[in-house]
This record gives sequence, C-alpha cells and structure tokens, in this order.
Amino acid sequence: MRWTPGGRSEDVEDVRGEGGGSGFRLRGPHLGIGGFLVVLVLSLLFKRDLFSLFGIGNVGGPATTTASRTVPRAPEDDRQVQFVSFVLDDVQKTWSQAFAQANRPYPHAKLVLFSDETRSGCGFAEAASGPFYCPEDQKVYIDLAFFQELKTRFGAPGEFAQAYVIAHEIGHHVQNLLGIDGKVRQLQARNPSRARDLSIGVELQADCLAGVWAHSTEERNVLETGDVESGLAAAAAVGDDRMQRQAGRRVSPETWTHGSSQQRVDWFRRGLSAGRVDACDTFSARP
Repeated sequence: MRWTPGGRSEDVEDVRGEGGGSGFRLRGPHLGIGGFLVVLVLSLLFKRDLFSLFGIGNVGGPATTTASRTVPRAPEDDRQVQFVSFVLDDVQKTWSQAFAQANRPYPHAKLVLFSDETRSGCGFAEAASGPFYCPEDQKVYIDLAFFQELKTRFGAPGEFAQAYVIAHEIGHHVQNLLGIDGKVRQLQARNPSRARDLSIGVELQADCLAGVWAHSTEERNVLETGDVESGLAAAAAVGDDRMQRQAGRRVSPETWTHGSSQQRVDWFRRGLSAGRVDACDTFSARP
C-alpha cells in the first residue's frame, strides 16, 4: 500500500502494558461458584475481606487493574502502530464521506491496542479471541500480535491483509450506526433457529463493507500490485472451514459463525467491485 509513515491517529487508544484484568477476574486457588458465594456471604456477615485468605483480593469492591508493566517498543512496532493509524483514519474518512452524502452523522469508532488481555464495554477479552468490535463502547480491539499470526499461522502476509482486518471491524461499526446490528439481534431473539445464519450474514456483510472501502483505495491509487490478492488471501484465511481444518477438526458448517473461506472472499470481492453499500445485502442473498 502507498502510505507515508508518521503520526498516530487521534482515534487510537494504546493501552498495551497497562494490564486489563479486574478484581472480578479470579486468581489464585479456585473456589468454585459455591465456595465463592459462601465466602462472599461470610465476608459481608463479619465485615471482613475473607477472600484475602484465599489469595483473592478486592472481590465485591471497585474493579482494579493489574499493575502496569513497561513494554519495550521496537522501531518496527512503532511503524506498525503508524500503519494501523493510517488505515483506521483512511477507512473512517471514507465512511464519513459516505454518511455525509446520505445526510447522516458518522461518529468515529476508537481502536484500542492492547497486549494479551483487556476489558471492553462488552466484557473481558483476551488476545486469543482475535480482533473484535464492541458495539457497547463503539471500539475496535486489536492485539498487534494477531498480525504476525495472520502472516505465519494463517498464511496471509502483506500490509493489505492487515488493512482488511481493520476495515472489516470498522464495517461492524458501520452496521451498528445503521441499526443493522440491533435489528439482527431482534431477529435472532424472535427466531433462535436462524441465529447462526444471521450471525454469518453479519460477518459476511462486514467483509463486503471492507471491500467497499478497498474499492475507494483503488480509485485513489493507494493500492499497489498484489494488494488485492493479499486482502483476498486474508479473507480466505479466516474462513470457518479453513480454520476447522487447520485445527485438525472436521468441517462442520452447522457450527460456523463467520462463513466459509469462499463466502468471505466472494463478499469482499463484491464490495471491492461494486463500491456501494447496497451491494452488501448478505441477508437477502442467504437462505
């Protein structure tokens, strides 16, 4: 991708090394839920923090974070943050313009960089869960280590593969602003049998919306040779069928949540080709 390093986005929140655990994330000996409730009642009865006897502190009180730790910053790490900032700003500028054309405001999403674990408006999160968007606080959460995993484990190297991931998560923000996310949850509640299929529709639509942004980068000559292929490879890499095979499990469509590799590639490509939101109706296209 053609971009110039330098500066960080105002929408990036870097909390790496600050710790994300809370007083409610139990550590030390495991009491079990029954034991936990017994100790909680006794603590209230005797007005003493009896959890300290088990090596568990501050339960029932205000949430506390773990002690901060200093994380060394390598030059390439700083460049990575600058690239994330560039992509985030570019994606959100694209959507700001699209919303303005429809006479709608576009509140920016924030992107939180964290290490290992953190707390979000949607609850506790670990790096192992991968990048995600939380509609409750309108923030995207990413551990930069995921991009290395995308390259080495999933076989999707290149900057545009990383850009696809960011654009996909901002696609969820767009869905939230348009009310699609809320409507889908209502449909899932009314018809639980369609919950999984609707979830896949949401994810494939976010892929398509990422493609809509990618279309704009082509028009602005931001992409270089091989970038589109890099994005398509990333979409294929995170398909449910491919991830099941990689984990040594049989392919089970009934357990999918994001769609197959082919579906993800097809919808990203559709957004890339059309460059329009109305081309991303994944719900009418699916059973």
